[in-house]
Amino acid sequence: MKERLNYAEASPEGFEAMRTLERHVRQSGLDHRLLELVKTRASQLNGCAYCLDMHTKDARAAGETEQRLYALSAWQETSFFDARERVALAWTEAVTRLDEHHVSDELYAEVRQHFDERSLVDLTLAIIAINGWNRLAIAFRKEPGTYQPPSAATRSVP
Repeated sequence: MKERLNYAEASPEGFEAMRTLERHVRQSGLDHRLLELVKTRASQLNGCAYCLDMHTKDARAAGETEQRLYALSAWQETSFFDARERVALAWTEAVTRLDEHHVSDELYAEVRQHFDERSLVDLTLAIIAINGWNRLAIAFRKEPGTYQPPSAATRSVP
């Protein structure tokens, strides 16, 4: 598929607003590998090939295993993820799929056992951000396969 337009060039101020949110999430103190799992899972749910390519590469660069990445779409059926990761993935699915059902009180109570107020808000902002990036990449047909992860020393916001 041919890219429809370059959204960063078409709306530099809007793109910078998204980058500012992404910077906040990256500097929030949440584990980088957890964030990449969340971004990858939301991208799977949304069907965003560009973001799947990006975040699986970033996850591997951060030390994530192939086994866990391959099993991410079936995370509930594996023992590869710890309790905090599992609740973050459940939260990701609930926030991403608001059109199918609302976020339950039971899930909120479970997620609060693993995340304090600030980290839960930051996790939710990470989910909001990746859902926004997914929608930009899908709507404007961002070309998957072109992304290369930066080195850890030069890692920046997309």
